[in-house]
Amino acid sequence: MFKTIKNDLPASIVVFFVALPLCLGIALASGAPLFSGVIAGIIGGVIVGTLSGSKIGVSGPAAGLAAIVLAAIATLGSYENFLVAVVLGGVIQLLFGILKAGIIGYYFPSSVIKGMLTGIGIIIILKQIPHFFGYDANPEGDLLFFKLDSKGTFSELIGTINHIKLGSTLIGVIGLAILILWDKVLSKKGKVFQLIQGPLVAVMVGIIFFAVTKSNEVLAIAQSHLVNVPVPEDASSFFGQFSFPNFSVITNPDVWIIAFTIALVASLETLLCVEATDKLDPNKNVTPTNRELLAQGTGNIISGMVGGLPITQVIVRSSANIQSGGVSKMSAIIHGLFLIISVILIPKLLNMIPLSVLAAILLVVGYKLAKPSLFKKMYNLGWKQSIPFTVTVLGIVFIDLLYGIGLGLSVGIIVILIKSYQNSHFLHIEDNSNGKHKIKMTFAEEVTFFNKGAILKELDSLPRDTFLELDVRKTRYLDNDIIEILEDFAFKANERDIDIKLISERGSVENPSSFIEFFKLRPKST
Repeated sequence: MFKTIKNDLPASIVVFFVALPLCLGIALASGAPLFSGVIAGIIGGVIVGTLSGSKIGVSGPAAGLAAIVLAAIATLGSYENFLVAVVLGGVIQLLFGILKAGIIGYYFPSSVIKGMLTGIGIIIILKQIPHFFGYDANPEGDLLFFKLDSKGTFSELIGTINHIKLGSTLIGVIGLAILILWDKVLSKKGKVFQLIQGPLVAVMVGIIFFAVTKSNEVLAIAQSHLVNVPVPEDASSFFGQFSFPNFSVITNPDVWIIAFTIALVASLETLLCVEATDKLDPNKNVTPTNRELLAQGTGNIISGMVGGLPITQVIVRSSANIQSGGVSKMSAIIHGLFLIISVILIPKLLNMIPLSVLAAILLVVGYKLAKPSLFKKMYNLGWKQSIPFTVTVLGIVFIDLLYGIGLGLSVGIIVILIKSYQNSHFLHIEDNSNGKHKIKMTFAEEVTFFNKGAILKELDSLPRDTFLELDVRKTRYLDNDIIEILEDFAFKANERDIDIKLISERGSVENPSSFIEFFKLRPKST
């Protein structure tokens, strides 16, 4: 892990600046103590980051659980009672991992996962615009369409017009300009600009701007538009911020219902995030999903024991990590260390960071997740990909994350049922090695995203120095998800000295440069 520290350290700084306001905002949106979000961010980075098999995933408190946490605290009567449900939820997640429930993540089609990433990107942009202009009606991390005050996302945007603050807007624009300049120009000019990340420079400029203009009536930034980390007066007041579970309520049925709800939702969000981050990862790493559930369960047990919010792997932090060049899990771990060091040593300095600068960072993250070119690409793939993608995006933007994914998955299943029938014999393997590691795989007539898990398992189990014959002559429908799996596998096959011979109706080709381009040339089935 330390071999890539030159990549991971700068990335961890960016993730830290993205995570800090979200940890605080999600705690506020959840009706929990502010410090509980920081605790969850620290444990998600250090503990879960260490135990996880994901190289680029970052865990912490999840916005998708905020509404559940808010209702659960009210139902159970106190935050200490709620912490019992967090601990039990972690135990249930451990059982999910032991029972190998992580395979569920493989059964979400690529179009839905891409729709999830795009929808979250759009949500990030829409939710950060008010903060960018100095309007803080709702906390960071409130990602629901209908906010805590029952106002919709778009009505909040309209309300921003009447509450624009010049100081916040000006430093937000300056911060955004720094980020774009760093990304498009300076990062290509020398190693120093790659080591010192644009977000760090933007934050430092924001702190200086606040210090210089705080006595200016026009440009001064209000306290409500700054990071708000609790500032303890001494060691005892710092440790007084920790809460501990009240296990005397463990026999309450409501505690167990909430615990199972937390475990189920947190596990599902984590598995979806794992699938999404693996798809974003330029190195095409495959995260072991059952190990991830074990890591998340352990993290939630520890978080609940010391007063933290429930934890999941989070796409906002993870995508920021990938976009900033993070390569190994060290970036997640170091960001967690930064969180604990900063809230202990420099909370007053953190409270000088304008939220509009952090909003600028998140606007860039959101744009990279929801680039306009992606919509064109999904449209060009045909209606079988574009319809589930579009439904997922709209569901996430106008309802919430899990509803959007559920709608997209439902439409994806309907599309598959319309276009293909179920074929139980979708993969046939012959071992003709005679000691030479020669394997033949024959795909059946219909291969859909339902078959992702089995195909991934077979390809990952191939030994080094294998000659793989892949026969698709009988295949009339090959899902885009499977083509992407083959494309990603070709990247890994080169590292494992695996040669691929693709046999099709158009002839045979060895080690095709691109499976995606090859299958584009196949005649469309009727």
